[in-house]
Amino acid sequence: MARKVTAARRYDLDLLRYLQVLVEEQSVSLAAQRLQVSEAAMSRHLAKLRTVFGDPILVLSGRRMVATAFANRIRDRVQNLVKLADELVNDSDDLDLRELAPCFTIRAHDLIVGAFGHAVLRTLKESCPGCRVIFSPETEESASEPLRKNRIDLYIGATDDLAPEIMKQTLFHTEFRGLVRKSHPILKRGVTPQTLVDYDHISISRKGRMHGPLDVILREKYGLARRIAMVVPTYYAMIETMRETDMILPLPDIVIDRLLLDRIELEAFEFPFALPPVICFQAWHPRMDMDLVHRWLRETVFHTIRQELHRMREASERKAASAGPT
Repeated sequence: MARKVTAARRYDLDLLRYLQVLVEEQSVSLAAQRLQVSEAAMSRHLAKLRTVFGDPILVLSGRRMVATAFANRIRDRVQNLVKLADELVNDSDDLDLRELAPCFTIRAHDLIVGAFGHAVLRTLKESCPGCRVIFSPETEESASEPLRKNRIDLYIGATDDLAPEIMKQTLFHTEFRGLVRKSHPILKRGVTPQTLVDYDHISISRKGRMHGPLDVILREKYGLARRIAMVVPTYYAMIETMRETDMILPLPDIVIDRLLLDRIELEAFEFPFALPPVICFQAWHPRMDMDLVHRWLRETVFHTIRQELHRMREASERKAASAGPT
């Protein structure tokens, strides 16, 4: 059924901006943080959007909100409208990216650099051939201070340890799967909570932490505990030698989907229970929010990562379809 905006359902540009951010973040609270308004105010804007468009816009799916089919369908058009409006406001700013040579320092987790670093640099250079990117590693220090003191231009990661004024934009959600050698006995036995704890595990933590959400679920729901035999600082540290061990390595989808599993003699499996997704975002200091070059950087990072994720998912679906039923 076609939707028609009547005189009683008019909207302004600001409402479209709220729509854009709500659909991108798929969360009232995250959208409120990004636009620096209260959650109550964002809820009121969502209610108005639902009235204007005759669509829920966001609906509950399990424990989190997801955009409706209608909201996803109009997302790109809304983004373009808001972008065009912003360009009108800044029309007096003469910005020729081809004449600039900025050097951006981005603090990012190794899985972000490994999955998207090259694509981000390539896309940046298409508009600004002279630009350079320094990817700095995550450290014990919160990203807030380097952002405040202009030591980094952008933070990309999933930590919640950020100051309230730091602005954020969600980039994607990723789920965890288990990675084992091709002939691992758990594949024949079947993956259950009990078989999971029958083998040694590898934990990934740059802070040396042994336990995480997987351990909480095993303990609270099943009364079980993993044996953590090794803690490594990065997601890529043990991949090359996994085929030589019976240990289990939990990894995010964005790492596993880029691996040539057959070639390196590994196999991935789904966990037999739901794990909380990892929400990855980019963050920046408010003083840079309206800077044209910085905004171009953020938009390029956002769209490049989204495009790469779409390409990776399509490739994964084609591979699964060609493999056929097991």
